Amino acid sequence: MHTLFISDLHLTPTRPDLTAAFQHLMQHRAPQADALYILGDLFDFWIGDDDPGEFAQTIKATFKHLTSSGTPCYFVQGNRDFLVGKRFARETGVQLLAEKTRIDLYGKPIVIMHGDTLCLEDVRYLQFRKKVHQPWLQWIYYRLPFSMKQRIVSKVKQDVRMDKQSKSIAIMDVTQAEVERVMSEYQVDMMIHGHTHRPDIHHFHLDGLEKTRIVLGDWDHEISVLEYHQDASYRLLHQPVSQ
Repeated sequence: MHTLFISDLHLTPTRPDLTAAFQHLMQHRAPQADALYILGDLFDFWIGDDDPGEFAQTIKATFKHLTSSGTPCYFVQGNRDFLVGKRFARETGVQLLAEKTRIDLYGKPIVIMHGDTLCLEDVRYLQFRKKVHQPWLQWIYYRLPFSMKQRIVSKVKQDVRMDKQSKSIAIMDVTQAEVERVMSEYQVDMMIHGHTHRPDIHHFHLDGLEKTRIVLGDWDHEISVLEYHQDASYRLLHQPVSQ
């Protein structure tokens, strides 16, 4: 028995190889798991649940096939797909989780999240995040014509690319003190997140106890999957996207 965790696939119509790799996982590996958790940025940018395009419908159908077969699928919104909402959940059978969620994984309490809010040095991004997560602003956005949403997101994409090019790698990594604060708040010894594109398993001590932080990798050049087993063993697996 095992559970799968993935994040930062950044699926987009311009990368059919990533879509094919995702579909392969959903059709061949995920059905063998007890559950699948997606910790944000499944999409490079999600414009809205009303997206009528073939790409969006294909991804929705892929999820629906998995959840209808009996495998539960959980979704934590990321910084690129925070607009995934209730309609997406209804149409796919995916269960949306809070941005930080404490789960019971085979008897072990674990906190899962996308990871963007751990990066306290990335001040400009956190200011942007606070703005776009305002309920009134999202209420207005949801009611815009889809074509207008496309233009808005296109502009945001350009701004994000430019902003990212001007940042140091250190700014875009997590702040250890915030990691420790969150783990203490949720009273857990393990955290799983994505966002930083730095797959690794970190061990450290806090209040005399060993803690573990597992960072999921992105899917730009290789598939990154965390496989967590019932006996509390786990593997962070990588393989080329083309396989």
